Amino acid sequence: MTAPNSAAGRSGGVESKRAIIVGASSGIGRELAIVLSQAGWSVGLMARRHEELEETARRMTSPGIVTVADLADVEAAQVRFAELMAQLGGVELVVLSSGVGFLNPDLSWPEEQQTIAVNVTGCAALAGAAFREFERAGRGHLVGISSIAAIRGGAAAPAYGASKAFLSNYLEALRCRAIKKRLPIAVTDIQPGFVDTAMAKGEGKFWVASPQVAARQIYGAILRRRRHAYVTRRWRLIAWLLRWLPESLYARM
Repeated sequence: MTAPNSAAGRSGGVESKRAIIVGASSGIGRELAIVLSQAGWSVGLMARRHEELEETARRMTSPGIVTVADLADVEAAQVRFAELMAQLGGVELVVLSSGVGFLNPDLSWPEEQQTIAVNVTGCAALAGAAFREFERAGRGHLVGISSIAAIRGGAAAPAYGASKAFLSNYLEALRCRAIKKRLPIAVTDIQPGFVDTAMAKGEGKFWVASPQVAARQIYGAILRRRRHAYVTRRWRLIAWLLRWLPESLYARM
């Protein structure tokens, strides 16, 4: 499905809620697109895998606009993002759910480079583009899917945790910008623990949530315009432990 409900985000003459999900081809992004469509949102879907995006659109209860873009090609991604925004006639919500990650104990540079290209450069570019649009519109909501891995460096996947720490910090900077300018722009940092997706690699996983449960909790945080949320909520306990655990102990985990 490649067309919105109707022009400029209207259906039957009534203004609808409009959103873009970047990284909607699988996992949390796909399930959140389904949840939004069930709640009456018109949703633009963006990711690099076309067939998977079309499958997401088929599972939604209302049509979505499918746009293919790879965040590793940041200039092209910015162009496609602007085109998608224009097709929807502007949006009230942008969710950045794209990300890659590798277990990389050998510090192989291609894996580190790809992680930085997508999770740092690509996400920062689209976060900035979304925020500028919200500034022009005078309202909006930006959501970034970071990770509990943002809290401490991880020896097994160095670039992944560092890239998520960057995203959380960048989102906070944009939130401070909105507050300083006294603009009604919400910025939400979502830090999931383990979710049953392709991104959840390695052994020793626990408290693993389904993508459906994660998406519902994220949507709840969106409705409340939360600044920050752990998914699932009990991961706040692990976050507290990670922050206070001495490095001498943490490094041996």
